[in-house]
Order: sequence, then structure tokens, then C-alpha cells
Amino acid sequence: MSPLILNIGLLLGAAAVIYFACEFFVNGVEWVGRKLSVGATATGTILAAFGTALPESVITFVAVAFGKSDAQRELGVGAALGGPLVLSTIAYATVGLTLIFAHQHLKRTAEVKRDFQRLARDQGWFLAIFMVKLTVGLVAFSFKPWLGIAFLAAYALYFWQEMRRDESGEEEEELDPLILARKAPGDPSLVLSLVQTLAALVVIFLASRLFVGQLDALGPALGIKPQLLALLLSPIATELPETMNAIIWVRQGKHRLALANISGAMMIQATVPTAFGIFFTPWLLDRSLILAGGITAIAVAVMFVSFRRGVISRGFLASMALFYAVFAGLLVALRL
Repeated sequence: MSPLILNIGLLLGAAAVIYFACEFFVNGVEWVGRKLSVGATATGTILAAFGTALPESVITFVAVAFGKSDAQRELGVGAALGGPLVLSTIAYATVGLTLIFAHQHLKRTAEVKRDFQRLARDQGWFLAIFMVKLTVGLVAFSFKPWLGIAFLAAYALYFWQEMRRDESGEEEEELDPLILARKAPGDPSLVLSLVQTLAALVVIFLASRLFVGQLDALGPALGIKPQLLALLLSPIATELPETMNAIIWVRQGKHRLALANISGAMMIQATVPTAFGIFFTPWLLDRSLILAGGITAIAVAVMFVSFRRGVISRGFLASMALFYAVFAGLLVALRL
């Protein structure tokens, strides 16, 4: 068997494992949220987002703190910019496309409109923090490393607000039985729910590493330059768990959880990896990263306005992929 065929086979196999592990993860994290009396939105923005974004944040930390070369540390900085770009474009587009293929529509009810207005607040938080993140990356000054603490504090404040959000007046959704306890009578225990969620997260992490590794190996074999691979394809691979979660939740008719998971993951990507980058690198962005940041900011600004007005459709969400296409086109056209 040729190495190329083996790489493709492992790539597809890893993607399949991630999808099925995400089935266990979303099922488990919903029960964890229920057992901890966490609302549906906070389950998506905090519990699910923290679980899927934590491995990526750890990888960024290892790259910038223990990287043996400037190139390795720069990859960590690139990940801190590439992740939000993919989440704000490809991930949201995946929700829209899944709705289209599943023949589902977003209901035009007051409750759905309120859901999007709440998500607009998350987009506003993200945009404000992200603009600071970009601005800091344009200039050099001596006390810059101390700003990393401010980014961690920003996420801590966001976490606190999400966890104390009152969702008591909202109707509680019926959950599918916990996969590990389908035949057991009554609701599953918190311990069993945590075991399933954490085990699925470990599988997702390992399969994601395999997926990224095969993608890195395929790049040179297909003649793709390492820089292009790092900016265009690797971020899509690292955000695959959030994208898979979105597909599963939308198929189950739980678009609020899908969108909240993406929104929460974006908040983590805007703060925690950035703090690591500022602590351990000069945090000076090159032209390609500035372009990625600019496209991300524009995409999020468009969503902020639409979410706040409650004017959302599956077609609008699917169209967010166009921003990523514009980024890819400009990256190649400008030879960045």
C-alpha cells in the first residue's frame, strides 16, 4: 500500500472516529449540564466549548512555551488566530448547511429571536476582545506580557456571567438516554455522565491529533506549501470537534446548543491561547495573520448585527463560508 493511500485512509478513519466520539460527548455533556443544573445555553457555551477547546489550548501552550524554534512558536501564534477564523466562518456555515440538508428551518418565534440576541452578546464580547488582540499584535512594548493576565481575566468574567445566567423560565428539553446507561432505569448518575463525557473527550483529542498529523503528511505529498497548510487546512482540522458537535446537535433539532458551542469555543480561542502567546512570544503578527484577523473581525461583526436583530436564516449561516473563501483567495493572490 502506498504511503499516500495510507495517509488518506487514516485521515478518513480519524474523521469517522471523531464524529462517533462526538456522539458520546454531546450526549454525555448534556446530562452533565442537567445534573449540575446548568442551562442549555451555558452547557453549550461553557461545558461543551471548554471540553473541545481545552486540548487545542494545551497544544498552543506547549508550542509557545516549549517550542525549540521560532517556527514552532509561530505555529502556536498562528493557531490562536486560525481557530477563531474557522469557527466564525466554517463552523457557522456547517450549521446552516446541516439545516439545509436536514430540511430544517430556524423557527421565527420570539424565543428563537431571544436566543440569537443572547448569542449577539457573545459576539460583541468576542469582537471587543479580538480587536484588542489584533491591536496588541501590531506594536511592541515592554509590558506586553502582563496583558496576558487581562485576557485570562476576560474569560473568567465571561465564564462567571454564563454560569450565573438565569434560564429557569425556559422549557427543559428532553434528553436522549445516556449511551452508557440506556438499559438502566431512571436518570443516569453524575459520575457515569462525567465518565462518558471525559472518555469521549480523550478519544476526540487522540483522533484529532491523528487527523492533524495525517494532514501535515499529506500537504507535502500533494505539493501544498507548509505555510499554506498551516493557515488554510490545519485550523479546520483542529476545530473539527466543534464542527462535528454542531452537525450532531443540529440533526437532533438542538440548534441553540450547536450555536452556543461554537460561540463559547470562540470566546476561549480569543482569550486563553492569546494569553499563552503573549506570555511566551513577542506576539507580533505578520501580514497573513493580520489578514486572517481582519476577515474574522468582519465576519463576526456581520453576525453580531444579524444576531442582535434576530434576522437569521439557514442560508445566512451557510453563507459565512464565503468569508473563508475570500481569505483563502486573498492569501494566495497576495502571496502571503
